[in-house]
Amino acid sequence: MSNKTDKKIWDDFRNGDDYALSHIYYQYVQELFRYGKKFFEDDELIKDMIQELFFDLIRTRNNLGSTDNIRFYLIASFRNKLALVAKKGKFFSRPTEENMMKADIVYSVEKEMIEVEQLSENKRMVQDALKELSPKQREILYYKYTCDFSYEQICEVMSLKYDSARKQVFRALRSLRKALGDKGSVLLLLVFSSQKNIFSKNS
Repeated sequence: MSNKTDKKIWDDFRNGDDYALSHIYYQYVQELFRYGKKFFEDDELIKDMIQELFFDLIRTRNNLGSTDNIRFYLIASFRNKLALVAKKGKFFSRPTEENMMKADIVYSVEKEMIEVEQLSENKRMVQDALKELSPKQREILYYKYTCDFSYEQICEVMSLKYDSARKQVFRALRSLRKALGDKGSVLLLLVFSSQKNIFSKNS
């Protein structure tokens, strides 16, 4: 979907057109659910939070700002809601490194490898390297290579500074290359060759 199309649909939604609301909901509801599953196992909680997200959007649509990237707007808004639920659910007064919401993001290539009885040496190397990444590193690579978010958008979603976001992406890729050894660069090119298939959408 082009940015121009996104902008028109979003503006129509803000102006109260029902078709735009229906389009946005059915276009993104499954993706939002899969995204929520990366943080919580409770399907009903995730569904409730999606409904709450859209209720809030409808209630405040006259005051919503413009956007030419509906996907980014929804994911950023939904992550904020999930973070609040995580914080309240554990009764933490403020987030720390131990209690911050962590995404359980799995690479699709890793999921496929788990299902294969005999793994090749290269696949085993990739699988082991991916498992060494921290939840935050997996999450930031998900936004960068699957969602195709800019660093500015990643900063907004994850509440990071620009330099920090760039450094975290660099460090995550460096960790993968180091773990993969001499074949690191080639294998990383294979892993990141398709943005849509880097991370399992069913995980």
